[in-house]
Amino acid sequence: MPRRTKAEVAATLNHYHDLYNKPDFIPDDPIGLVHAFNDVRDREIVGFWVATLAWGRRATIIDKGAQLIELMGGEPYRFITEHREEDRARFADWKHRTFTYTDTLYFLEFLQQYYREHDSLEDAFARHLRPEDRTIEAALRGFHNDFFSLPEAPARTRKHVATPERKSRCKRLCMYLRWMVRQDERGVDFGDWKQIRPDQLCLPLDVHVERVARQLGLLKRKQCDWKAVVELTDAVRRFDPEDPTKYDFALFGMGVEGVKI
Repeated sequence: MPRRTKAEVAATLNHYHDLYNKPDFIPDDPIGLVHAFNDVRDREIVGFWVATLAWGRRATIIDKGAQLIELMGGEPYRFITEHREEDRARFADWKHRTFTYTDTLYFLEFLQQYYREHDSLEDAFARHLRPEDRTIEAALRGFHNDFFSLPEAPARTRKHVATPERKSRCKRLCMYLRWMVRQDERGVDFGDWKQIRPDQLCLPLDVHVERVARQLGLLKRKQCDWKAVVELTDAVRRFDPEDPTKYDFALFGMGVEGVKI
């Protein structure tokens, strides 16, 4: 395979970013469930939960997310803040792969306690981040620790909320923060959160993104771990230092569509 110049890689990424970062992308992606809401608190609750479920077929993720929203009466923030313990029984038969009723109960408990004391889930991430931090690593570490700080936190639920401390790629949380922090004129990401800068975001590294990134020479590290996420994000920063994760659209879209490079 011939070695590509920086200019050639940049041209490829920018072309496919323009192709995939548009509203046509929304209906077939889990982010479409988040777009159904106008209230930021509804969006951040649904976004967090749907991003947590984002493994497997996208159609299944969307279906399970829609079921979850229905179980919350179509009003996620209101349900989270106002529901009683007996209302949680309605979730007993809802699950997605290894995300079970036990996990759901803890998510409900944490989110209810959190929103009784805070206005936005943004604070749970942003309070751990300093202006000089180059990436969101500290925010992810801190959020994970806070999320599992309740005494009743089940050990099994920890696998659903990743942390760089365990060398995880944190793909789903990186995707969630991209949704909430990034904003451009394309209308896909929301830009609701302002305490985290777009240049601090990291690329969600899944199998599609990994494959294309290696083909383009953007990722050399053999292990697909947090260091690989940072390496890839640093690589695409060369093309847009202020908004590196916009290239998630290009890398993911090319991978899913099987674009020949």
